[in-house]
Amino acid sequence: MGVARVTYSAKEVFLTVQGEGGQAGRPAVFLRFAGCNLWSGLERDRATAVCTGGEPLMQLDAPLIEALHARGFEVAIESNGTLVAPEGIDWICISPKADAPVVQTSGQELKLVFPQPLAMPERFEGLDFERFWLQPMDGPDQAANTAAAIEYCLTHPQWRLSVQTHKYIGVR
Repeated sequence: MGVARVTYSAKEVFLTVQGEGGQAGRPAVFLRFAGCNLWSGLERDRATAVCTGGEPLMQLDAPLIEALHARGFEVAIESNGTLVAPEGIDWICISPKADAPVVQTSGQELKLVFPQPLAMPERFEGLDFERFWLQPMDGPDQAANTAAAIEYCLTHPQWRLSVQTHKYIGVR
């Protein structure tokens, strides 16, 4: 009897240091999966998208988690939270998008890009995460978004500021 072979669709794999959140500065091998359940990946659909990266929980499964653990890797993910994570993941970071439903309601980190009118921090405060991060939205209003995120963190101590240090130090 042969062993079934599973194929995963990866966009890229590279060695770097984690640039944000509770794992910032830690060496990491990034495995970016292709495909997202909240965006087609087509430029014409970008205006209606609520995320622009791959969604790891569309592909990450128990056999892959076991294979990575067997090779000495810890498995950490960042997900939009719209899919339930399989058992065995070592570090779960959920980054909710706009008004998309969040079904993965526990983990180590909840990282919210701020501000998002349809995803305000109050909506997520009761979820079961160890840390809650606000990450200023990039773009032309980044300075104002950073000031707003700092102010929110100062008045809501459950939240911490997450800065994308990898952008400042020039790593992916």
